[in-house]
Amino acid sequence: NKQQLHNYNKQQLHKEKHNNSMKEMKLVWSPERATNSYIDTVQAVSTTQCHLSSESGVAELLSAMAAGWNAQLIVETWSRGGVIPSSLGLAIASRHTGGRHVCIVPDERSRLEYAKSMGEAGMSPEIMVGEPEEVMDGLIGIDFLVVDSRRKDFPRVLRLAKLSNKGAVLICKNANFISNMDSSYIWRSVVARGLRRLVRSVFLPVGKGIHMAHFSAAGGGGENSVSAVKHNRWIKHVDQRTGDVHFIRK
Repeated sequence: NKQQLHNYNKQQLHKEKHNNSMKEMKLVWSPERATNSYIDTVQAVSTTQCHLSSESGVAELLSAMAAGWNAQLIVETWSRGGVIPSSLGLAIASRHTGGRHVCIVPDERSRLEYAKSMGEAGMSPEIMVGEPEEVMDGLIGIDFLVVDSRRKDFPRVLRLAKLSNKGAVLICKNANFISNMDSSYIWRSVVARGLRRLVRSVFLPVGKGIHMAHFSAAGGGGENSVSAVKHNRWIKHVDQRTGDVHFIRK
């Protein structure tokens, strides 16, 4: 009857509003945006000297991930002598999302070198100079963070990061030398700072290795948060005869 139909329509409208509200409260993946950013990064890298670097494939992957998750605050760390491709990819992703791209450097010489290299590629991201305790305090709502594992302060950057309430994706690049124990500790330290749940973590043998972790929206933590990290382990095995590195999921 009409009353039942009215009640049904009302329920469906309420459900639709609830679903839309939930989408606004967490990261939502967009395949189209990820693909477009990936393609633009491939084209940008191919027209520069970036393709000669050791970051083959890293720039494209990070660009697609940051854009696909519609990251509004993309933060990375960089220091003098580092390569530029992944920074280029993140800058392109920020253009697709309409977000903010910030690079943290330790000193003025690093800032000048980074600004020069990015400027030659037609990019001009924000650059912040200083120690993690200084610069991270002003970056609130990070939803995509890339740290260079070769920097000694990268664990501090991860621990001090003020993540977005919608959730966040954290990435350690140049991570081949990070042991499984170290990576588990790093992610546990992020979980321990607040009500966050580790949705998934994975090691990808791209470039010199990438450790990636996806954290839930604020309030999505619980007593199982730490155990989630423990059960998502990778064992690093080096073949003594060939020197090949293999990663086996436990």
